Amino acid sequence: MSKVRLSGTVLGAEDPGRASRARLLYLLFAGGWDIYNSNGDQRITLSNIERKIIESDAFVFTPGATLEDMFKAISIFVGFQTLDRNLSGKPTVILNGDFSWDPLFAVLAHLRKMGTIKQDYRDFLLTVESPEAVLETLEIVKSQGIPDVGRHKIGESQAGTFETPIPDDYIGNACVFCSATLEDPLYLADGEALGRLLAENKIGCVSGAGKSGIMGAVVKGSVEAGGWTGGSNVPHIIELEGLPDGLSSFWLRPDIYTRMEVMIENSNAFVIFPGGAGTVQELLALMIFKHQKNPLMLGKPVVIFNRASSNGLRFWDPLIELLGTMSQPGDFVVANTLEEILPAIQTGMRNPDALAA
Repeated sequence: MSKVRLSGTVLGAEDPGRASRARLLYLLFAGGWDIYNSNGDQRITLSNIERKIIESDAFVFTPGATLEDMFKAISIFVGFQTLDRNLSGKPTVILNGDFSWDPLFAVLAHLRKMGTIKQDYRDFLLTVESPEAVLETLEIVKSQGIPDVGRHKIGESQAGTFETPIPDDYIGNACVFCSATLEDPLYLADGEALGRLLAENKIGCVSGAGKSGIMGAVVKGSVEAGGWTGGSNVPHIIELEGLPDGLSSFWLRPDIYTRMEVMIENSNAFVIFPGGAGTVQELLALMIFKHQKNPLMLGKPVVIFNRASSNGLRFWDPLIELLGTMSQPGDFVVANTLEEILPAIQTGMRNPDALAA
């Protein structure tokens, strides 16, 4: 029997989404689906999320979207983008009767306009407004399949983990989350400049170890300036994007979630550069960890580089607006220029608590 993983949490007897969730449970059971997380009380962690994906045949998200719900949904979209074989043919339906998912959709639509998302998210995160439509949509996808994302392997991955110690005179590592697809020369120049700045100021550069886009430019800038660079990637993404030259340390991981975890573990500060759905996913993970007071994020600053485009449009405005209703004071700071990034991360990295975290 097919298994659907239900997201969302029931917040007591007065939860406004309780009735629609109950109706949805009934329809799914009656339609022949087994249901994971029917009570909304299962916890997902970076270490177990891929296993939860493997166990499921479809995913349904309910109204009342939280940061955790958005993180899970965008993680599935990123999985489709990166050809995660464990998601092959598995539909994702979002019940958005209360329109609480609209801020996330606004972010994704904006990033498509900015060129960091090539696919239309609406082809993969299928939105409906009633429990009955959830069942209809699941059946349609079972018969018609999921669209091709338009990406293809460039080679086979032979990568393995290797380590080079961080120099003793370094004050810590900054992780740069950014786009591996954006090829605008101005953005690439910013990426190289940031990589150089980190190296020149004795800060290690941690990245997703992609060879293309801003990600490759950041590593290139650090390497050419003689900096220490570390990164993590997974075999199926390496086969799409390749690995950059000059990495000092590389941590091979089996999935994008444990990849994210090792990057967080090995970093003392985080810079959110222009990016796509994967960058949003990574930032949401950082925010969730901060709210959970996870030791991995203790004292570690998060800086969002809200770069202005040539037409004056700031890259992360919709995302900052989304976080404005779901974040807490001090969760992140915004840098509008490249020059503002370094002081913001240095302040946190010089905090002994941050370095010990």
